[in-house]
This record gives sequence, structure tokens and C-alpha cells, in this order.
Amino acid sequence: MSSPGSLLLAAWLGASTLFATVVAPAAFAVLPSRSLAGALVGRVLPVVYVAGIVVALGAMVLDRRGGGRAPRGRRAALAVAALACAVAQLVVAPRIEQLRAESGGGDAITEDNARRAFGRLHTASAACLMLAMLGVGATIVLGALPARPRGAKAAGAVAVTP
Repeated sequence: MSSPGSLLLAAWLGASTLFATVVAPAAFAVLPSRSLAGALVGRVLPVVYVAGIVVALGAMVLDRRGGGRAPRGRRAALAVAALACAVAQLVVAPRIEQLRAESGGGDAITEDNARRAFGRLHTASAACLMLAMLGVGATIVLGALPARPRGAKAAGAVAVTP
């Protein structure tokens, strides 16, 4: 993995981790209403998702020249990360916004069915972000490992003779 690619991935992973573990929970803890906290999170998440798509695709291009272990595995992990971000941004987020609009945009979604639907969509959004973060993290780790020489066997592999 090239240094610029690794740097971009690490920056996105750090930003998304900060958002998921600090910014979003803090917004719901300190803002006076869940509606305001949801609006803040709803403004930041698209940036995280679009940046995830761009960074993952950019790293795939940069990775064509890089070393490290499991280049096909790294590119597959990056494709999964880009796809997860795209699904969250283009499929899940619009459904959440539609649900909020249908509920009147107040502090709470009061109808039980709407609340359950929102819970499922929130879970899907969080799962997409986690999947993207795992893919990027795996890519960083695999890119940092030295490449195996061609023809080298994996550690613990047993040669079978006929």
C-alpha cells in the first residue's frame, strides 16, 4: 500500500471513529433536543460517507503500485468499504430523512411502526459505517505487513507429498 493511500485511509478512519464515538454521542448528550442532535448528525454523516467512498476508491487506484500483503484482499476490503458508504448515503440516509419528514420533524417519532422503522434504519446506517471502518482498518493492516516472496508458503502450511 502506498504511503499517500495509507495516510488517506488512516485520516478517514480516524475521522469516522471520532464522529461515531465522540461527536454523535456528545450531540445527543448536550443539545437541548433530540431533533437538533439528529439534525447535526444528519449534516455530518453525509460528509463521512462521501469521503469514505472517495478515499476508498482513491486508495484502490493508489494501491495498484503499492507493496504489502494480500493486494487483492486489500482492494476487496476497499470495495466493501466504498460500497458500504454508498449504501448508507444513497439508500439508508434518504429513507431516514423521509421518515423524519413524514413524522413532522419533531423531537420524537411517536408512532410505534415509524419508531421501529427508524430503529432498523439507524442500525443499518451504523452497520454500514462499521463495515466501512473494518474494511479500511483491514486494508491499513494488510498494507503495513511485508509482502510474502512469490512461492512462499503461509506460516503453518503443511506440504503434502503424493
